Amino acid sequence: MLMEKQDILSKVDHTILYAYTDWEDVKRLCLEAIENKTASVCIPPCYTSRVKKAFGDQIKICVVIGFPLGYSVTSAKLEEAKAAVCDGADEVDMVINITDVKNGDYDKVTDEIKQIKKCIGDKILKVIIETCYLTEEEKIAMCKSVTEAKADYIKTSTGFGTAGATLEDIRLMKQHIGPDVKIKAAGGIRTISDMELFLQEGCSRLGTSSAIRLFEEAK
Repeated sequence: MLMEKQDILSKVDHTILYAYTDWEDVKRLCLEAIENKTASVCIPPCYTSRVKKAFGDQIKICVVIGFPLGYSVTSAKLEEAKAAVCDGADEVDMVINITDVKNGDYDKVTDEIKQIKKCIGDKILKVIIETCYLTEEEKIAMCKSVTEAKADYIKTSTGFGTAGATLEDIRLMKQHIGPDVKIKAAGGIRTISDMELFLQEGCSRLGTSSAIRLFEEAK
């Protein structure tokens, strides 16, 4: 292992987003995150207030909106974002409207990101572009949209698409995002080596449900 365990875990959004996620799953996730000092827990929005009440400021809460397909109308995403922040979310991971990308309506994507960023104020906004569905030209356009909209992160994937993060996509993003935009890799990160490689390539966050388990198994 090239990196220290805590250096890796401090950049992990410890994630659970299955449709059948129950409270015991979420509680266990939060306790693991606190013990291992992960960057945040990434959870379904319906659990935000319950996690905040149970754990307070012991962990950062990351909530997904427009998840996982992204084609909710903007007004619905704004209501989701507003509710997430009101319930105690520190970070919001939104999915872009991929249909707008496919229609070439890049300005519409930019505007939606801007509106959501304005809605959540100083909370962190990560924008999921779902790279597995995009051409290289579309990925570059999304780098520009995320930068122009002043989001905090560009994120590769939901983990529910046909593929997840790749090092090639991270390298492409680095070339085309602005200096204030960070990168989050998610989807298909299944080994400690994967985590190290994505961090070394320039990612500031990783989205994965398996990081802590992988280190426990490595003992």
